[in-house]
Amino acid sequence: MSLLNGRIAIVSGAGSGLGRATSLSFAKEGAEIALLGRRESKLQETAELIKQTTGREALIIPTDITQESQIQSAVQQVIDKWGSIHVLLNNAAVFEPGSVLELTSENWHAQVATNLTGPFLLTKAVLPTMRKSKYGRIINITSGLSWNGAGGYAAYSAAKAGLESLTRTLADEEHEHGILVNLYNPGTLRTEMHATGKDPAVVTPDLIRLASLPVGGPTGTIVSYG
Repeated sequence: MSLLNGRIAIVSGAGSGLGRATSLSFAKEGAEIALLGRRESKLQETAELIKQTTGREALIIPTDITQESQIQSAVQQVIDKWGSIHVLLNNAAVFEPGSVLELTSENWHAQVATNLTGPFLLTKAVLPTMRKSKYGRIINITSGLSWNGAGGYAAYSAAKAGLESLTRTLADEEHEHGILVNLYNPGTLRTEMHATGKDPAVVTPDLIRLASLPVGGPTGTIVSYG
């Protein structure tokens, strides 16, 4: 049996890279997929790939995850279409250079808004329906920079560190409701943000496992590729 058969999944940053690869992999495992991202044309490309490969019709929802009203609308569209939400992959991110001295406050806030506040808002929006069904699997994408740091990437590193703390807090708050919240560090991937690295498709089996964890499975953990 497919590991995600009958599950409803939201993937942010679904228009390219890891988001696209994971959306396709989840669909192959039987999930219905809601594709979130800012660029509708990229989401359409992902949806077409899913349809050609699996025959499934993904739900395209252009969304800026820094805008709470857009997130609330997106989540409601998913519930209206499928009735529930079982899996959330917080994948959308921006990765821009800048030391503490170099960063403007505007750039700092922009990166934190996408990399930390966005996952907070999206998670908060899906929690009521997950609590109602007493089931949820939330996966937050992190990076080794969250604990190693990296000169020249102050905002990204700080936001990812915050996301890790938020994940552990959520895991503690939500386990009694059947909701498991974990982190995944894919390592360096070849994406629009990074020209070199692994094909994102090679890490999606790990994400499938996290999305299909059994009742009472691990929560508040970090899983790393390899």
